[in-house]
Amino acid sequence: MLGACALTYSTKWDECLPLAEFAYNNSYQKSLEMAPFEALYGRRCRTPLNWSEPGERVTFGPNLVTQAEEQSRKKSYSDKRRRPLVFEKGDHVYLRVSPMKGVHRFRVKGKLAPQYVGPFKITEQCGSVAYRLELPPHLAAVHDIEPDLTYEEKPIKIIYQKQRSTRRRTINFYKVQWSNHSEEEATWEQEEFLQTKYPSFLPSTSTEYVTQF
Repeated sequence: MLGACALTYSTKWDECLPLAEFAYNNSYQKSLEMAPFEALYGRRCRTPLNWSEPGERVTFGPNLVTQAEEQSRKKSYSDKRRRPLVFEKGDHVYLRVSPMKGVHRFRVKGKLAPQYVGPFKITEQCGSVAYRLELPPHLAAVHDIEPDLTYEEKPIKIIYQKQRSTRRRTINFYKVQWSNHSEEEATWEQEEFLQTKYPSFLPSTSTEYVTQF
């Protein structure tokens, strides 16, 4: 809740504490079957959105239902007219330019920066929504399709091992270094997790430090 309040003012999160406290005390709690404020004072808290005098009844339900139904109808009408865009090889399309790339490549920023450039010819379809474009020489540095930046991290080294004893069993933990990460970024993982996801990792490694606690 506090994180939601501090999204806009991340450096002044302490100023959002009264708002978070007010929202919490005025929110319904399942254990109390009412809000904490109502449980303490025996009445509901009067918020700026509800300044009606006690005893007055303001009916918002029918209006809200009517507005929701109207919005739903408008959405259904709009969806019927929409159709997915399908391009083919040889078609000419415009390329959208992000604000930062527009500044670096076209030396124009602000409202004058171009949002789209082109049109450019489609030379190949590389996926359901990815296409290779025939770009001019001055845009040769532009990636006409997004590169695959995904990779799978794998455990490569065990740094420490520790055991935690419970009433019923002993649980082994391993401090593991992952691929593409340094030893300072190693994480503690349970033996069960490593055996399940990386069954060939634990038998081929040896531990130097074992701590029991």
